[in-house]
Formats: sequence, C-alpha cells, structure tokens
Amino acid sequence: MWAQMLSAPGRFETIEVPAPDAAALAPGQVLLATKAGAICGSDLPNFKGAPFPHPKNQGKWVTSAPGFPMHEVVGEVIASNHAEHTKGDLVVGWASGFDAIAEVIVSDGAGLAGFDTELAPSTAVMLQPLACVLYAVDQLDDVTGKTVAVVGQGPIGLLFSHVLKSRGARHVVGVDRVDRGDVGTIFGVDEVVTASANLWAASLGAGDRPEVVVEAVGHQVTTMKNCLDAVAFGGEIYYFGIPDDQVYPIEMMTLLRKNLTLRSGATIERQRVLEDAGIYLAKNPELRDVYVSHVFPVGDVEAAFRAAVAPQTGQFKISIDMA
Repeated sequence: MWAQMLSAPGRFETIEVPAPDAAALAPGQVLLATKAGAICGSDLPNFKGAPFPHPKNQGKWVTSAPGFPMHEVVGEVIASNHAEHTKGDLVVGWASGFDAIAEVIVSDGAGLAGFDTELAPSTAVMLQPLACVLYAVDQLDDVTGKTVAVVGQGPIGLLFSHVLKSRGARHVVGVDRVDRGDVGTIFGVDEVVTASANLWAASLGAGDRPEVVVEAVGHQVTTMKNCLDAVAFGGEIYYFGIPDDQVYPIEMMTLLRKNLTLRSGATIERQRVLEDAGIYLAKNPELRDVYVSHVFPVGDVEAAFRAAVAPQTGQFKISIDMA
C-alpha cells in the first residue's frame, strides 16, 4: 500500500509498505481504508522535526514512520474486531497510531464513531476536533452570563469560541496574532483582538478581565503566564494547548492570590463525544461551510503542512483528501 513518510523535517515522500493484515487485528481494533485526514496543531512540531514517542515503536522517540504524523481521520471499515463497527461502516475519529497519512491503517475502535454520510469525508473530519472541544467545555463550570476569552483563534480556538457562546457565555473574546475578523461572528466571537496574548493581557483594566480563559495555543510556556495575568479574580483557566515542554513554570502566587482554578486534560469517552459532535454540527450547519477552508490531495501533503505552519487570514482547518 502507499503511505506518506516524513523523511526529514518539513519533507514528505511517498513510499510503498506492506499493508496491515486483517487477520492480525487485536480485540477492539479495526482496519480502515482512509478517506480523509486533517492537520492538528499538535502534528506541526513533528513536521518541523520534533521527536515523538510513536506507539508502534514501543515508546522509543522517533522522527518518522509511515503515515505519521496525523491522528484526525475518516475511513471505511474493511475489517473489524470491534463489536460496534462492521465492514463497510464509514467512521470518524482518532487514528490511534498517529499514522493516518496512509492507504490502510489499524486503529482502536473505541476512538471511532459513525457520522452523517451526507458530509464529505474532508468535511466530516472536523468532528474529531469538535469532539475534543465539547469534552473540554463539559469540564468547565457553567459559563452562562460570563465573559470568556479564548487565546488562540486557530481551528481549535474558533471551535472553543463557538461552543462557549452556544453554552451561554455573555461575551466571547478571541485573541490571535492573525486577524479573524472575517469569521468572528460566525464562530460566536463578540470581540476580535488581533494582538499577541501578552499585549492583550497587559492592556486589560480591572473591569475588563474575563472570568474564563481558554489557552488554545500551546507549544510554548509564555501564554500560560498571559492567561494567569488576564483572568479575573476567582476565575477559571482551561489549558488545552499541547505542551512541548515536560515542565511549565507557573506563577503559583498569582494562582493563589487570585483564587483561580486551573484545568486541563485529554479527551476520553471518545465515541460518546464524537456522537455529540455530530449532533452539534447538525444543529449548527453553518460551520460545515466555513471550518474546513482548504482541502489538499494527499500527494500535496507537504504543501498542506507548510500552509498549516504559517496560519493566515482566511485559513482555518486544513483537510487531506486520501482518495
């Protein structure tokens, strides 16, 4: 079968590798013929050369493997050892091997769910990040009537803005270096701030501080401090961004003196939240037309990643068509 392999930082090549054997599926696994994938911000450090403990390499740190790095996937079940998935099902969710840029993959069936097949695969792939956001917002206190801020208005941050507004937030502030004024209203953003997080946080007066701040950037330590500086007394911070460092410095005195709550966490109950995402998208169909802004053929996956590394106005989620 074909697969794309990250042969060097920033460089993919098409290779031929043995296809996985359906007879070797472990309990709970399924064999998928991939239809589409999408680039997550957590994939980008690996594209740029950061190592990753690949699950198929027994925990060793690797920089490349067939199909890596991509976990957001839509595919057709071609063999199953999972009770809830049968041959011919179209499913969306997590490629548990982070190896979705390949013709056929083995994945954990517990991280996959069916979806409305009227959606094109390159659009349906948005249900995976939406599921992650819905799960995260479920962990927050009730946001009804509150001012909330989302630091980072990339594909994940925009979904946070929309979901928080739909949950009753009174005023949603979206902060990003890239101007998102073109879609702020669509994603529920009441106040679009085009600035770095540190400049935004420093500009806030006592009465301007949001009661909830979501960190949706990750990959560096500074935005955590910006969120601590920005949030109101007694407020709540949700750290969603992926950390590139094992240890983050946190101003504990600020956390203590402002009586703050800090939350974070990975998405669990994946089938349930994928189903919730399908319901949410059906209730908010306008998202289908704008969230995936660019679709690249799999032969141009390198160009797709290069675009994702350099976000700009009018660019949101980037999907890969595997057909």
